[in-house]
Amino acid sequence: MRIAVVSDTHRMKNYIEVIKKHIKGADILIHLGDNIEDVKELSRGFEGEIYAVKGNCDFSNLYPSEQILDICGKRIFITHGHNYGVKSSFNNIFYKAKEIGADIALFGHTHENIIFTEEGITFMNPGSAALPRGKGRYIGFIDVDSNEEYEIYFKELDDV
Repeated sequence: MRIAVVSDTHRMKNYIEVIKKHIKGADILIHLGDNIEDVKELSRGFEGEIYAVKGNCDFSNLYPSEQILDICGKRIFITHGHNYGVKSSFNNIFYKAKEIGADIALFGHTHENIIFTEEGITFMNPGSAALPRGKGRYIGFIDVDSNEEYEIYFKELDDV
């Protein structure tokens, strides 16, 4: 099972087209907010399941602020991150993930990609494919095998 994770696409159509090329083989797409309307465009031609949460730049109520997903035996917490203060600290999102028994916590908001593990919970922010802070434009992937083992990594996007 391959899960593609994107965030902070900010209605940048040229980058959305590049993302679409990279997510074709995924079984699930997760959008972590900020211009959640981009999910409609990302879903064109995508045959897998789609989950999304709204961010601080989203005013639609089509999607919740956070969700808990159970996928392939893994409990995945998804949120944009602004409600947890992730620009200044990971404490709040850590304690929320711990409280709900998450194996993986996914968030955006900072526009910086990061992966780290704390007390058995893996945290991942794919950064922003449209407006990254730092070098490179990335999307995240989670590969879960039949033994419920998983690998989390980034893929750098091609130049536009």
